[in-house]
Amino acid sequence: MTEVAHASRFDRWMAQLLSSPRASRLPIALFRAGLGFLFGPRLVMIEHQGRVSNHRRFVMVECVDRLGATIRVASGFGREAQWYRNLAANGVAYITSGRRRRVRVTPRFLSPEESDRALAEYARAHPTAWRHLSRAIRVATSHEPEVLLIDLVPVASPVE
Repeated sequence: MTEVAHASRFDRWMAQLLSSPRASRLPIALFRAGLGFLFGPRLVMIEHQGRVSNHRRFVMVECVDRLGATIRVASGFGREAQWYRNLAANGVAYITSGRRRRVRVTPRFLSPEESDRALAEYARAHPTAWRHLSRAIRVATSHEPEVLLIDLVPVASPVE
């Protein structure tokens, strides 16, 4: 029996949230209103630029790790995620997390090998969260996902 067949009701509910643009966008209004701190350090809102429209876009992602001021996030849908493709196309991004609002960042895309190593560390540190999240992604995509990681590195302010 596949792991997807072992997915719990919670995993299937998470898969529905991940697959539903409306549900996954609910926290964005709260983040934009300055209430992102209510979600703690695990959620990050990324403001990015549409690669075709050039319009501002917003996405909520989970923080996998914090490396000083750098925030590491995961694309559970790999290279197919629109926000991932937008960042890869133009590199324009701002993050809001906790009380930090609209911080300009430069994305650094980890290689699949780097991502696999970092995800293995994440799975060891957060086994329950990883088990549910990975199952939910499998249910949502109907296949083994390619989870890729991106480091969001703050851009240094120009010296005046």
